[in-house]
Amino acid sequence: MRVAIVTGAAQGIGRRTSEVLAQAGYALLLLDLQPCENLLALRAAGCDVEALSGDIADETFIALAMTVVMKRWGRVDVLVNNAGISFIAPAETIEASAFRRVLEINLVAPFVLSRTFGSIMLAQREGSIVNVASIAGLVGVSDRTAYNASKHGLIGLTRTLAGEWGGRGVRVNAVCPGWVKTEMDLADQASAGYTDDDITDRVPMGRFASSDDIARAILFLADPVQSGFINGQAVAIDGGWTADGSWQSLRTSKRS
Repeated sequence: MRVAIVTGAAQGIGRRTSEVLAQAGYALLLLDLQPCENLLALRAAGCDVEALSGDIADETFIALAMTVVMKRWGRVDVLVNNAGISFIAPAETIEASAFRRVLEINLVAPFVLSRTFGSIMLAQREGSIVNVASIAGLVGVSDRTAYNASKHGLIGLTRTLAGEWGGRGVRVNAVCPGWVKTEMDLADQASAGYTDDDITDRVPMGRFASSDDIARAILFLADPVQSGFINGQAVAIDGGWTADGSWQSLRTSKRS
């Protein structure tokens, strides 16, 4: 049995990823601050699944998660570092404490999780870590200084761990979603004053990403058969956002 850990599993990308991994036959440990309401549905579908509620910025919670995994399954094959928080404000108004909190959740916690569960994978000589970064880790997006810095850092962490651990059987990759229709996006859109058209007009494929788009990419990177020689990559799942340098009228003129 292959075992996967998914953080931020209660909603959005994390929830869909847990469902897709369960369908692929993984046993699952789901981590989130909120209760994972999909837990019972996954169990009813035959998945061997457990959930823990807690703060991934708390190292004692991560230690508890490791204890649960090793007692129940004795191994870890996949870690999906999905949990993250958004923060939108002009750079000149951001308090250092708020900036640090974003880094704690979006960057430091994935490092601690990777160190903790990566040690098990290294002992096994096999495993895959998939970090959920963002196109905000590939380009700058105004009013998101802390978030952008955390996601750029997460991509740097991905590449460095890939270099350190790839020769010992542990692959580390990142997915970089564009805008996804999740609960986080709905909250950001309400507070930051952008519209659906602001996003879809910027994407060559003319739509938001779905949680399923991201979950399927994570499943691919988790699988040692499908992606066994992919290591240290930051894969943009953005409908062409970061590839297209066209101006707006040219971009939209290419749609049928």
